[in-house]
Amino acid sequence: MMLFRSVQYEDLGDILNLSSRAGVGLTTLPNNQEVLAARISRSIDSFNDAKGRAQQGFLFTLEDTEKHRVVGVSALEVAVGLEEPFYNFRVHKSVRASRELGVYNSFETLIVGQDFTGSSELCTLFLDPDYHGGRNGIFLSRSRFLFISAFRHLFPKSIFAEMRGVVDKQGESPFWNSLGQHFFNVPFSEADYLTGIGSKTFIAELMPFHPIYVPLLSEEARQSIGQVHEKTIPARIILEKEGFAYHDAVDIFDAGAILDAEIDNVRTVKASRLAQVKKSTNVSRTQEGVECIVSNLHFQEFKALLLNIPEPLESDELRLTPEEMEALQVNDGDSVRFAPLFS
Repeated sequence: MMLFRSVQYEDLGDILNLSSRAGVGLTTLPNNQEVLAARISRSIDSFNDAKGRAQQGFLFTLEDTEKHRVVGVSALEVAVGLEEPFYNFRVHKSVRASRELGVYNSFETLIVGQDFTGSSELCTLFLDPDYHGGRNGIFLSRSRFLFISAFRHLFPKSIFAEMRGVVDKQGESPFWNSLGQHFFNVPFSEADYLTGIGSKTFIAELMPFHPIYVPLLSEEARQSIGQVHEKTIPARIILEKEGFAYHDAVDIFDAGAILDAEIDNVRTVKASRLAQVKKSTNVSRTQEGVECIVSNLHFQEFKALLLNIPEPLESDELRLTPEEMEALQVNDGDSVRFAPLFS
């Protein structure tokens, strides 16, 4: 059984192992035990209401319950940029023309902004490569939307995801090599790592705040703007199917696309609904039905399962087996929230 749940202290070893496989560019999952331990503690404090809105961040895990092992992580930041700036580049179209010479030029510039201040962020999505395939990645990503739906009052109007940009097998970013390294004088991997462990002051101190003329960058760098890492393409597709879109905002380090949406327009949020648990010992999950994410409504012990639910889905009752009820920590008659997984 694959169980989506809130992180626990004992997950540190498994998450550290996952971080060692993530590679360069996944900024929020650094291979650093101290930083990851602090990340887990901050999440647990957030679940215990011990953090203010500006500091709240929720970390979730995907557990293989048969192997008692965490095989994936994903996270939510409630509101970025309220305590320290959250920077991005905005791609602008510029025009220069000369009537005398008969020349008309249209080109792009990059402008530093803080467009997502106060917005929620989807981040830290990583699944053990051994568990790719099937529905694990979609389940790990979209279960966060059931958490948002269940506790909608905690989250603002908009949400975004900063996608991992183009990085080669040697950990080199063409965008960074063409732009960032000239201002920061450190390799991309080091800048990415420093950001991941929370050392962000250098960004404000060294980054260029004047417009960057895109035609002056290398061809490879220009082509990478608004693109994503090859391993991030599935995650981008998942979000785009949820209603997220690219609106010309990119990461300041690798120029990876930033996708955003209004929370109330997110497909899973709109489709999710409540039902009452009905204990049943003869539920068949192999018969034809609809794959759904089913979650409890426990804030501190949030859990979700991916289940095949027989149609119709309009019923106010949802039949669960004793094993499923135990996994979700719900009782007969309790309310749960569910939504179709979507393709």
